[in-house]
Amino acid sequence: MGAIEVDGLTKRYGDVVAVDGLDLSVESGELFGLLGPNGAGKSTLINVLCTLLEPTAGSATVAGHDVRDAPGSVRERIGVVFQEPALDEELTGAENLAFHGRLYGMRDPRRGERIEEVLDLVDLSDRRDERVGAYSGGMARRLELARGLLHGPEVLFLDEPTVGLDAGTRNAVREYVRDLNARTGVTVVLTTHYMDEAAALCDRVAVVDEGSVVACDSPDALTSRLGGDHVEVGVDDPAAARERVATFDWVETVVQVEGGIEVVVDSGERRIAPLLTAAGEVATVSTVSVRKPTLEQVFLELTGRSLDEADEGVARAVPDRRATTTGHSRRGGR
Repeated sequence: MGAIEVDGLTKRYGDVVAVDGLDLSVESGELFGLLGPNGAGKSTLINVLCTLLEPTAGSATVAGHDVRDAPGSVRERIGVVFQEPALDEELTGAENLAFHGRLYGMRDPRRGERIEEVLDLVDLSDRRDERVGAYSGGMARRLELARGLLHGPEVLFLDEPTVGLDAGTRNAVREYVRDLNARTGVTVVLTTHYMDEAAALCDRVAVVDEGSVVACDSPDALTSRLGGDHVEVGVDDPAAARERVATFDWVETVVQVEGGIEVVVDSGERRIAPLLTAAGEVATVSTVSVRKPTLEQVFLELTGRSLDEADEGVARAVPDRRATTTGHSRRGGR
């Protein structure tokens, strides 16, 4: 049995279906991504798996325990980092972790040992005694990762872990997530609507749209379904250039575009030289560019709309129902 098994899971809010007969399997030790627009059902699914929401139908197990029948056993084996911050700014980093450890029934001296271990894991040992209110957004996010790992969970859920962070901090947090997965072996399940984040981080990605998984595979396998690389060559005689390069048996497709031709090949880097040579025999070449398939294009192919267009439809989606935590949350600037 995998770390997570989901079979026909459905969650309704009145007449609105947030998760619709969803099937999913996550292997132990995977860094697994749930990719989709806001309102696709990703956070609802995470909340069901974390036992914060009761499923309407279907079943789900986490670390071998049923979310409906054994919620306490599930909670003992998971760590969660919610999209919204849940740290007390008036406490130090170490004090935030100590409070969390007590909630999980961790006793000294083991609690103290684990606090030092996870602070070291996220490079915050030297800031352990500073108030969290003085932390940067990236430091606070790393402390939340440390808190999620404190009690040694088998599965760590990250709900949009880099939303609101600047580009540099976002990249740094991604590196920490990848490193934590590699060093601890914990299964990581993250939700994201950043295509580049899913492609860079995840072993496998489930593309979620309107409450269902429409595709699930490695990022490379998902993009390969769109064919090869797209090479665009600017020429003064597109018709002649198109006819000439179409003679190569490794050219998948070639079409005329404004100011040139677009050729789909198995490897842009490998095929670009003969393409330019051939096009140059019948036309004057002015520009060339290579574009690789992206997960954004995969989403467009699978759903018939771009991620931005899907986000625009959020108004009809279920309102977000994340768990809230009392206390002093971090303010903006994350």
